[in-house]
Amino acid sequence: MAKQRLHLVFGGELVDPARTEFRDVSRIHIVGMFPDYASAFAAWKAEAQRTVDDAHMRYFIAHLHRLRDEEQAGSAVPQAMEG
Repeated sequence: MAKQRLHLVFGGELVDPARTEFRDVSRIHIVGMFPDYASAFAAWKAEAQRTVDDAHMRYFIAHLHRLRDEEQAGSAVPQAMEG
């Protein structure tokens, strides 16, 4: 069985299309959590195409597996908590 690689797809209206600052964080659209990059990419693409006419709308894929992988440097687990 392949190792699970969680991805979060989210987006919303940006203050400026040249930056990645959201206009209103409380209105961020959480598309969903996906078990692999391919399914996350498909969801991202669908939302990006749906909002293509609005230059201020932007969607992103967050690689959550990178945050929770205790075997990699930069893990979300603080050093003091490791066994």
